[in-house]
Amino acid sequence: MCQVSLLGCGFVADLYLRSLHSIEGISVAVVHDRDPARLARFCTHWKLPRADTLEEFLAAVPEGSLVLNLTNPEAHYALNRACLEAGHHVYSEKPLAMDVDEAKALHGLAAARGLLLASAPCSVLGEAAQTLGHALRHGVAGTPRVVYAELDDGFIPQAAYRKWLSETGAPWPYEDEFRVGCTLEHAGYYLAWLIAWFGSVRTVVAASAETVPDKTGTGPMAPDLSVATLFFDSGVVARLTCSIVAPHNHSIRIVGDRGVLRCDAAWDNAAPVTFAKRLTLRRRLMENPFPRRVRLRGPTHPKVKRWGAAAMNFMLGPAEVLEALRDGRPCRLTAEFALHMTEVTLAIQNAGEHSGSQAMTTRCAPMEPMPWAM
Repeated sequence: MCQVSLLGCGFVADLYLRSLHSIEGISVAVVHDRDPARLARFCTHWKLPRADTLEEFLAAVPEGSLVLNLTNPEAHYALNRACLEAGHHVYSEKPLAMDVDEAKALHGLAAARGLLLASAPCSVLGEAAQTLGHALRHGVAGTPRVVYAELDDGFIPQAAYRKWLSETGAPWPYEDEFRVGCTLEHAGYYLAWLIAWFGSVRTVVAASAETVPDKTGTGPMAPDLSVATLFFDSGVVARLTCSIVAPHNHSIRIVGDRGVLRCDAAWDNAAPVTFAKRLTLRRRLMENPFPRRVRLRGPTHPKVKRWGAAAMNFMLGPAEVLEALRDGRPCRLTAEFALHMTEVTLAIQNAGEHSGSQAMTTRCAPMEPMPWAM
């Protein structure tokens, strides 16, 4: 039986526990949260053992197991570092750290200690992302030329976010979300896919802004809009948009020489992937208005039911790390992957109005596909 230990019992922790029940062979060793009431309620609901202090938690984590850092982003660097220094493998919620130099320090520490360091999001291991990757590798759309990816969530400042509660009653951390920003919170959902398929981003040309002032909570608030053009070492160019202002749109379109691959739901592991072949009808160039569904043969991975806005199995990432440790093989979610994704995301988030072209200092290889997506 593989084991994970949970650091943080907030809103997202319930999603991890619900996902854990879909995967056999993984149990929870110990849980800690800095809020005693939240810790007690979470552990009582899920019937899990708890540690009342961080020191007790680090001492109770079984040797060779995995810590899931599900805390608020501002705490990620310090707690990721504490776990690594205690000798534990770490899977961190995004971002790895709020600063590139801190993320590089974590990468170096993990390498020096011989520990695995991975980062969410893990939807890149899900069926939709892997189906798109399969289609790209098999040339369904021909050579990919440009990618348009959107992560717009609607006008969230006017949403009923105070009523959004997790399964154990944890509120959606709206003040934290507004301070951290939609780019750091969400860009990884498609950025991970793009890096997995196309490898490293060479250059980021981006702009970001706060377009809706006076959000709930104490500032300063992060940008609520970012638009980035990403130049990959492989030659592909992608545009990635994140906002909590524009109407909901989670589509990704990969334009190739033969047509367009598309998926419309980044947060649904089972979202349909389609291909619209390009054709000429009389004198008009167009994509086929009746795209065909692209499917993988055979079973893929355990699915979870939709909860709120998402139908994602949050345990696909931790399961991948644990399987790599068990089998003694390279992990698909490498520390280099996490570090590069963090650097690109921070470059977009912090672009502002005048940053211009930014050269990335980190690199990572494309990701090995899942065995059922070859």
